[in-house]
Amino acid sequence: MKRKLLDLYSDAFDRTDWTASECRLFFAPGRVNLIGEHIDYNGGSVLPATLSLGTYVLVVPRKDRQVRLYSGNFEGKGIIEFSLDELIYEKKDDWANYPKGVLSVFADKGHKGTAGFDAVFYGNIPNGAGLSSSASIEVVTAVMWNELNGFGVDPVTLVQWCQQAENDFIGVNCGIMDQFSIGLGKKDHAILLDCDSLSYEYTPLELGEYVLVVANTNKRRGLADSKYNERRSECERAMQALQMELRINELCELTPESFEEHADLIEEQVVRKRAKHAVTEHARTLQAAKRLKAGELKQFGLLMNDSHVSLRDDYEVTGKELDALVSAAWEEESVIGARMTGAGFGGCTVNLIHRDNLDQVLSRIGEKYKQVTGLNAVFYVADSGEGAHEITGE
Repeated sequence: MKRKLLDLYSDAFDRTDWTASECRLFFAPGRVNLIGEHIDYNGGSVLPATLSLGTYVLVVPRKDRQVRLYSGNFEGKGIIEFSLDELIYEKKDDWANYPKGVLSVFADKGHKGTAGFDAVFYGNIPNGAGLSSSASIEVVTAVMWNELNGFGVDPVTLVQWCQQAENDFIGVNCGIMDQFSIGLGKKDHAILLDCDSLSYEYTPLELGEYVLVVANTNKRRGLADSKYNERRSECERAMQALQMELRINELCELTPESFEEHADLIEEQVVRKRAKHAVTEHARTLQAAKRLKAGELKQFGLLMNDSHVSLRDDYEVTGKELDALVSAAWEEESVIGARMTGAGFGGCTVNLIHRDNLDQVLSRIGEKYKQVTGLNAVFYVADSGEGAHEITGE
């Protein structure tokens, strides 16, 4: 990969005052959320795992305050240039607003850096698939900038700053799950993260005869951002109604039983359904982590299925394509769990499938999906990867 990025760098930039020894290479993975969807902003626990796919950045320091960025994924955008002294959101800067936003938060926290840099980004996460390519760009930038300047900022603070960049600079009101799992992920483990307290524990991802398969619907998530903010607003309205009698700060403080006892406080039926999903999904996630730890994979898979049903019926963020892909998977005996993952309205599903005859199983799922949607799904085994780090020795 380093050779590829060196070639991209040489082709993109006209500098002659650098050598390969000056380059530093960093990586941040994508993530797949095994279960615990749309609850990170409701104070719940999530269970993501990091992937071997992700975002690479090759960086060469400069002596002035300029930053020049180039992406091997968006070659048509060319080089995007700005000053460390003028970190302002510009729509024309497109993807580069993500790293720029991270640099802006660093500066706001008193870490301005002594000099700029030239950098080439390249990611092998499918864009728009719901595997968190934007958070991967943010976290790899944060790790790079922290190491380049020797700021010594701890990993938890780094991922919080990345979330702040997406919230305040980009304007997407995301929770902490994506950035946290990408920054602190661990190979061959899932991470059970309490999104309220940020306490976390690693759970071995020991799947035995089964594999995790990510299936991309190839339906771009066109509605995801607007519906995401709409769902957050609905959850906030549910909280306000429940707080008339309950002393809670987050929906996920409630058990399913206590929610049912007080659900009538929420007069809007749609808002009540949104809250029901958050509360029951949190309970499912805690149970799923226990099942995974105990090696009870079939029970884990059933909880994945229940999660999708809740996201389809109560939270209403699936859509035709995700439902078709999950339904086709459920028809296969070797599939013990399948659900949408990510924001919804397109993107990916995550599936727990027996290793035997995997190619044939995926072919049948793909054929059924195409019959319903006219789209070709893309499948790949979700190999686990390390969290964000600098790559040395390549």
